[in-house]
Amino acid sequence: MKGLLNLGVEITLFSINTNKHRVDVDDIYDPVYDQIKFHSFDLDTEVNLWGAFFNIFSNESYNVSRFYDDDAAKLLENILRENEFDIIQFEGLFVVPYLEVVKSYSKAKLIYRAHNIVFDVWERLATSERFTPRRKYLQFLARRLKIYETGQMNRFHQIFAISNPDRQSILSFGCEVGIEVFPVALDFEKYTIDLSKTSFPTLFHLGAMDWRPNKEGLEWFIEEIWPDIEKLSSELRFYVAGKSMPQHFYEYDFDNLVVEGEVFDAIDFMNSKAIMIVPLLSGSGMRVKIIEGMAMKKCIIATTYAAEGLNCENGKDILIADTADEFYRCILQCITHPNRWREIGGNARKTAERDHNLATISQRMLNVYQRLVNG
Repeated sequence: MKGLLNLGVEITLFSINTNKHRVDVDDIYDPVYDQIKFHSFDLDTEVNLWGAFFNIFSNESYNVSRFYDDDAAKLLENILRENEFDIIQFEGLFVVPYLEVVKSYSKAKLIYRAHNIVFDVWERLATSERFTPRRKYLQFLARRLKIYETGQMNRFHQIFAISNPDRQSILSFGCEVGIEVFPVALDFEKYTIDLSKTSFPTLFHLGAMDWRPNKEGLEWFIEEIWPDIEKLSSELRFYVAGKSMPQHFYEYDFDNLVVEGEVFDAIDFMNSKAIMIVPLLSGSGMRVKIIEGMAMKKCIIATTYAAEGLNCENGKDILIADTADEFYRCILQCITHPNRWREIGGNARKTAERDHNLATISQRMLNVYQRLVNG
């Protein structure tokens, strides 16, 4: 929004404010919000046992249907009746249930911005689940999601994919409308680096721990990999941070593992550490925290899953590790050759500036808007 506002675009934002990720609107002090018309609707999307049970006998995806509310639809209808829009952009799959409302009360060109391939995340989670009843239910949810998600693509005038792999996936679903790639964009003015405050040797993981792929990947790293890594140096520390940190992470019995939970300033936290660990075993889309780490000149050691969609080169601006042995070798390399992690971090910043520049991406997006509106 900041990039588009800088280009003179007028923006109205309609947002579903869920319990799980609730934001106190009165506490928003970002100057962007002073330049837009902002409408927020509080919605409880928590999983309900009875709701989940009865959903089995419907044709709806329970993952998606929880985000629809008649009162939210009425608020959106009123906004559409009172304003005329050129473009309406749907940010992610979970606001797509309001598509019919938008089509009924607006003649705007409609864009779906796919943050990831949602059903793919659930398919991978099901594959890694060992408890059979849970695995079966995850597979059921993934099938429902796939039917819903793939069925929506041709209902829009334009698709924005977040990465080239996601673009290829969407095309394979039978997408017949225009599709372009718009990766995550960063305002690099925010990402200032002060190497005098960076401690070494340090590893860190930063991510929301209420997202299951983050939780599972970090558990795997701590339980299967960290015990050997910790022996490399008595000075080595591994810092773990993120909101909604499960209690059992605080109970791991390792002297050099520091679990901080939610941190006040993610950028300051990243600046103070040297090497970023991203051990995702599932997921889709593009990891914003990796791009932020790149912007902060971090040496990032990540799985192939975690690096999906990034235009990076293993050994140049990122290190790829998919096994315990590969993580061990990468970390050992960085600890014994400090210039190595600094070199990779410097290259990562250059890659981030090349591929994720706010001004460039915003201008490309505006060009698509203008083309759609002018027919």
